[in-house]
Amino acid sequence: MQAVLRPIWKVMEMEAINKETSKINRISGPVVGVSGLEGIRLHDMVLVGEAKLVGEVIRMAGQQATVQVYEETSGLKIGEPITGTGHPLIAHLGPGLMGQIFDGLQRPLNKLADIEGDFLQKGVTEDSLPQDKKWKFTALVKEGDLVKPGNLLGEIPETQSIIHKIMVPFPMNGRVVEVHEGELTLTQSVVVLEDERGKTFGVNMEHVWPVRNPRPYKRRLDLAEPLVTGKRVIDTFFPIPKGGSAIIPGGFGTGKTVIQQSLARWADVDVVVYVGCGERGNEMAEVLMQLPELEDRVKGIPLINRTVLIANTSNMPVAAREASIYLGITIAEYYRDMGYDVLMLADSTSRWGEALREVSGRLEEIPGEEGYPAYLSSRLAEFYERAGHVDCLGNGGEKLYAGHREGSVSLVGAVSPPGGDFSDPITQSSMRIAGVFWALDYELSRKRHFPAINWIKSFSLIDLSRWFGDTVEDDFPQLIQEAKALLGKENELLQVVQLIGQDALSDMEREILAISKLLREDFLQQSSIQDVDTYCSLEKSYWMLKVILTYHQRAQSALGMGIDLSEITSQSVLQRIARMKEIPLEKSAAELKRLVGKINDAFDGLISNWEAENA
Repeated sequence: MQAVLRPIWKVMEMEAINKETSKINRISGPVVGVSGLEGIRLHDMVLVGEAKLVGEVIRMAGQQATVQVYEETSGLKIGEPITGTGHPLIAHLGPGLMGQIFDGLQRPLNKLADIEGDFLQKGVTEDSLPQDKKWKFTALVKEGDLVKPGNLLGEIPETQSIIHKIMVPFPMNGRVVEVHEGELTLTQSVVVLEDERGKTFGVNMEHVWPVRNPRPYKRRLDLAEPLVTGKRVIDTFFPIPKGGSAIIPGGFGTGKTVIQQSLARWADVDVVVYVGCGERGNEMAEVLMQLPELEDRVKGIPLINRTVLIANTSNMPVAAREASIYLGITIAEYYRDMGYDVLMLADSTSRWGEALREVSGRLEEIPGEEGYPAYLSSRLAEFYERAGHVDCLGNGGEKLYAGHREGSVSLVGAVSPPGGDFSDPITQSSMRIAGVFWALDYELSRKRHFPAINWIKSFSLIDLSRWFGDTVEDDFPQLIQEAKALLGKENELLQVVQLIGQDALSDMEREILAISKLLREDFLQQSSIQDVDTYCSLEKSYWMLKVILTYHQRAQSALGMGIDLSEITSQSVLQRIARMKEIPLEKSAAELKRLVGKINDAFDGLISNWEAENA
C-alpha cells in the first residue's frame, strides 16, 4: 500500500499557493538548477520533479534559481517540473510531538514504517501530527478576554510528563469571542478571536513556524542556574547553565553518544529533543530501542514521554541534515515558550558541517579552510545562539495576566573531529561560540576512564559559583577550585617525573600525586552501567569532594610535622574513600559526613602516636 503523496506543509490562513511551474535544467547530486521560476523567493520550499521531492531555493540569479533537494535525486531527469509552495521550510507545532520519531522534514517515521514497511519511497509523506486524534482541551480564557501573542489559551495532557499549553500564535491578538472546550482534533478551533477591525478567526491547537527563524520572546535572562546532569565531572568542574550551550568533541570510541544518552536520561530538564544528524544507523537504532525502556529518574515513567526524536542517519540524503538541525531547535523553542526547560542534543554537528561542505562544493563556491564553506562559522553561531534562558511572550499561567513565564533551551552538540584533532574548523568555530567545552580524550577512553572528559583541556566560561555556594554549601566553590588546582599540579609533576623520575619529588609532592589519583579514580570516573553510580546528586558530589580534600589537608599537615608518607598512605580509611561511589544516593550525605569524621579521627590518632614516639 502506497502512502498518499501530498505536501506536508499545510499552511493555515495562507494565500493561494504559487501554481506556476518551471523546468529542471541542471542536476548535480542534491543541487538542482531551475530556469523560469517566477514569483519565487529565497528559501521558499518547492516540489521537485514528478515525484514531488522536497527542495529549498538557496540561490537566485536573474531567471535562474538553485534548489537544494532534501531527498534522494537519483532518477531525476532534465526537463521535469518544479512547483513552488509559497512558503519556507516549516515545522508543525502542536500536541502529538512527544514520543514521536521524525526525519529532518518532520515526516513521522514510525507511521510511515507501518504504511510502507522498512524502506520508504521517494516523495512519500504523511501528516506530521495525528489529525484525527482527539485531545481534551481545558480553557484558561473566557469570552471577552483580550489576548496577545504567547498568552495561554488552555492546556492539554499530552503525556504523563507534559502538559501541553496552547498559546496564541505570533503575531495574532484580539478579543476572545468563543471558547470551545472538550474533546477536539487539531483542525478544530479551540477559541475564536476578533481583531480590532472586527474580523474573526479561529485558533487551532496546531500552527506552523519557519524553522530558520528563531521564535520571539520578551527578553533574555541571566544564565544563573546549572543544568544538573548527574555526572560529577560535568556538574562540578565544567557545569553548563540552563539556557547555555556546550560542545563535546572527541574521536571515535571516546563516548560522545553515551554521554548524550546519559544526559537525555538524567539531566534536570522537562523536555529532551534528540537529533541524530548523520550518525550511523545502528547507533540511532540503539537509541530508538532503549529510550522507550528507560524511566525518568524522578517520576518513574517512560523517558520517551518527554522526548522528541529526529533521525537523520548517515545513509539519508546529506542536505536533510541541515533541515533536521533547524527542525530540532524549533521544536525545542516551542516547548521553551510554554515555560519548560528543554535540552537539545545534536549528534553530531560535524556531519552537518560535512553536508554544508558537499553542497557548497556542488555550488562551486570558493572553499574555506579544509574545503568547508566560508560561512561555516556564521551558520554555527546562528544555531548555538538560539540557546538561552528567556522571559517568554505572554502571561504567566498561574493567573491569566499575572506574573511571567520563563523557559530555557540548553544546547549540547557533539563534534567528531577527524582523528580527534581539535584544530578541525568545526571544533574551533564551535569553541568560539559555545560557553562550555567538554574535551573527550582518546587516552582516557583507552584506559577505560569514563566519562573520558579531559580535565586539563575542558573549560566552562560561565561562573556559577554563587549558585553553588547559596544552594549546596558555602565552601563548595572553594573545594572545586582546590580540586582543579591539585589536578593541574599533578599534570606538572608528572612531566617532571617523566624527565628525572619520582625520586626527585618531595613527600608533599608525592602526596599530591596520590590524592590526585583519588580524585581521578574515585571522583571523576563514573559508571554509566552500575545503578548506584550512574547518577550523582550535587549533595553527594560535594561530600565526596569534602572527604578527599579533608584527607589531603590533614595529610599535608601531618607531613609538615615530619610524619612519614608511608604511614599516611597506609591508613585503612583510604579503602572507605575508594568505595564512596558505592554508597546509595539516599544515604550518601550521612555516610560521607561520618567518613569525614573517621578521617579526622585517624589522623588525630596518627599524630598522637607520632608525638608520643618523639616526645
